[in-house]
Amino acid sequence: MPIDIETFESSPEDRLQHNGETNADRVMRFLAAHPDQAFTQSEIRNGTKVKAGSISVVLSRLEDRGLVRHKGNYWALGEADDVAAYGSMFESTRTANDRFGEEDMNEWLAHAVDDEDDE
Repeated sequence: MPIDIETFESSPEDRLQHNGETNADRVMRFLAAHPDQAFTQSEIRNGTKVKAGSISVVLSRLEDRGLVRHKGNYWALGEADDVAAYGSMFESTRTANDRFGEEDMNEWLAHAVDDEDDE
């Protein structure tokens, strides 16, 4: 989706990297839309437009977190409790970002406690 030149000129580079949706978000949204089916990596890649070189890493990381299940060549949405916890965290973060703005990591670090100061 194109942006106007004023936004391009005035926005910091990190704001112009992506729309905020990660590859993991795309995979989870795709699988959540088909909770009663399992798919091959190719089918998930085609349904999500995640690059071929990234899909296996994304699926493995989601599996490590219990958000997807894997058997043979097929992948499916994870157990309901794990997926619900992910969805709740995702929605809470998005709501907080919409209300208060996204966190500025540099600002946060400027106010963080430095363990070395305690010594």
